[in-house]
Amino acid sequence: MKSPDGILPTVRTHLPDPGSVPAKEEDAGAAPSSHGTEAAPTSTPRRRPGRGWRIALLSVLAVFLVLTLAAGGLALWVRHSIASGIETIANPFAGIATRAPQQSVPAGQEPATNILVLGTDSRTSASDPSQWEEGAQRTDAIMILQVSGDRKTVSVMSIPRDSWVDIPGHGQGKINAAYSYGGPSLTIHTVESLTGIHIDHFAVANFESFVALTDDIGGVRINLKTPQTIAGQEFGAGPQTLNGTQALAYTRERSSLPGGDFDRVKRQQTWMRSIVSRVLANGTLSSPTQLYSFLKTATRTVAVDESFTINQMQSLALGTRHLRSNDIKFMTVPTAGTGTSADGQSIVLLDVDADAPLFQAFAEDRVGVYLAENPDAVELLPATVN
Repeated sequence: MKSPDGILPTVRTHLPDPGSVPAKEEDAGAAPSSHGTEAAPTSTPRRRPGRGWRIALLSVLAVFLVLTLAAGGLALWVRHSIASGIETIANPFAGIATRAPQQSVPAGQEPATNILVLGTDSRTSASDPSQWEEGAQRTDAIMILQVSGDRKTVSVMSIPRDSWVDIPGHGQGKINAAYSYGGPSLTIHTVESLTGIHIDHFAVANFESFVALTDDIGGVRINLKTPQTIAGQEFGAGPQTLNGTQALAYTRERSSLPGGDFDRVKRQQTWMRSIVSRVLANGTLSSPTQLYSFLKTATRTVAVDESFTINQMQSLALGTRHLRSNDIKFMTVPTAGTGTSADGQSIVLLDVDADAPLFQAFAEDRVGVYLAENPDAVELLPATVN
């Protein structure tokens, strides 16, 4: 089968329509709890700790960054090589009755590009229809990755998986239940309804290539806040280089962290920042051998919507060719703490007043301006995390 641009092979997948997948009973989760907060009951799926979003985000960023630096014959070779490893999902936007409005821009200007990035806890192929099981694939991480219209910055906003939101057609529930209820389509619908941000593209992945990806680039450099044991090895405080197995253990840790899942999200973002910095600095982009190995690993478990063609990726990449790691801002939506739903689930309560202007800034491609004018409104990823 050929891709939408008629050149490169793809794998098309038909996932369940919104509302077609029943949810299974959910445990209370591991988020910290507070007392006296009630919310409408829901039934959401049981899930394992989040693992996969790092691969999806890295794959998207890597493709953007790498394609622009692969010149001449290498560019064509890279295009065909990575295209053969990227799975595509049949139009997940079809059937969504109400969409968030597209950004309006003056003539001659480009709107921002918004990519909804999910990580699932499934060990199956990201989009192989033969491996799809009702209620089996769930998302443990939800992020909006925005490339600004001027292509000078990238903003990554995480939405906690246990955020208590309205899920169209299903009432209130944890936002990660949307994927189990209705796959990518319902998840996109839920995120757009919550944020008012128009989603242009969709990416989903599992965690299988995490270890190999980190080892492919020679490990990642992470600044540890305290001495700690990671994957059975003792590390002191300060900058440390972690291999794939150690990086995976670092990002999976939750129980020993004072902020629980919130701190784990920061660790995941720290890993991502370290990956991007390493790729930009260690010669991966200028070495055909390293480039090929890295891209084949990065794209092995990622799936994107069928409209996100290799031509579109390269076009977007050309605009971001001067992007550096410090041009990428990581943040988590402001929350009002944690609570307990009426049926006993541990949930995250979003801070509606603080979230509204941030969501609007994303919708209008004003994230940089908003953060500059409101430096205390959103906590950006610090240099060192718990």
